[in-house]
Amino acid sequence: MPTDLSPGSPDIRPATAADWPVIQALLQALGLPLAGAREHLTEMMVARRGSVVVACAGIERYGPDGLLRSVAVDPRCQGMGIGRALVDTLLRRARDDGVMRLWLLTTTAPDYFAALGFREVERAAVPTAMRASAEFQGACPDTARLMSLPLGTEPAP
Repeated sequence: MPTDLSPGSPDIRPATAADWPVIQALLQALGLPLAGAREHLTEMMVARRGSVVVACAGIERYGPDGLLRSVAVDPRCQGMGIGRALVDTLLRRARDDGVMRLWLLTTTAPDYFAALGFREVERAAVPTAMRASAEFQGACPDTARLMSLPLGTEPAP
């Protein structure tokens, strides 16, 4: 990976096809699933420090629900608030787009997402349409925790 990690706030923007190699490398380096990620590249965002993409995340849309996935920050930049800035941007974008509830699967970061307001829920609560996603079709292990965050006015599951 490039080493131009200029200080300052990250530049957050929609991902482009040219970002895929860096996104792929980030996901692989952090042991996150690649399945389905490239197919949802248009729903992803990246964060840059200087000229270098150092983080990515996306939301797959399933009707009024969204699946937050592929939240990855270059290990050299973890703890700098870049992931939080990226997730906050995605949350605002999801609310603006009418997403009522976000869901995610995680094996490594339940405490991180709990601090952002996500709560662990039973897998039976996930919307039927979302079950067809790559993450629910085997990209994430059965041991991954399902977490949810209401964005609208619907009741919690």
